[in-house]
Amino acid sequence: MTISNLLHSPQTPLTLLHKPHNHHTRSSFLKSPSSSSFFTLTNKVNHHQTITTKSKKSDSADYPDRLISAICYFYPFFDGIQYGKYVITQFTPIQLLIQPLIPAIKVFKSFPFNGFLVFLTLYFVVVRNTNFSRYVRFNTMQAIVLDVLLIFPDLFERTFNAGEGIGLDLMMSLDSTVFLFLLVCLIYGSSSCMLGQVPRLPIVAEAADRQVL
Repeated sequence: MTISNLLHSPQTPLTLLHKPHNHHTRSSFLKSPSSSSFFTLTNKVNHHQTITTKSKKSDSADYPDRLISAICYFYPFFDGIQYGKYVITQFTPIQLLIQPLIPAIKVFKSFPFNGFLVFLTLYFVVVRNTNFSRYVRFNTMQAIVLDVLLIFPDLFERTFNAGEGIGLDLMMSLDSTVFLFLLVCLIYGSSSCMLGQVPRLPIVAEAADRQVL
């Protein structure tokens, strides 16, 4: 079966230049209606700039950033699709959920080094590129860390090549757990990004925070 085989200028302060003996002129200026309008306008401008600065430093993200971040979570899922060989073949709803992704999975798996090339591209082109918002870089780094963690179940399978009995049952349980975790991370991460929220995946969020400056 096809499915089972694929497996982120300070303002210059306003100063009033005055001469030491010009107290009357300065007092008249401060009391005049035009000076009151001047200070009111200045306060409004300063208030507007403060609001703008705060909005740029917030965790909100525009739609392109949301889309890029959401797509990144497909990377570890595609790279670990093989761990779903037992779950996918046994549960029809999961087959229907994965079916639309089969063409993209085939392209991803068509070349042995595609996963490594995607890793390099995401890390050096996105995570280390400050032209991208911190929102995009953080989510991309989470996806990368999640993919790196797939090394451990892979090493386990290579070390303990169980053929049957309890060993096979243990291997099936491990593979299914890894796949379901990847699936949950994909759904939670991508949907949160599309809603403009910041998903924090268990295990990987703190590591991603340390990598994204």
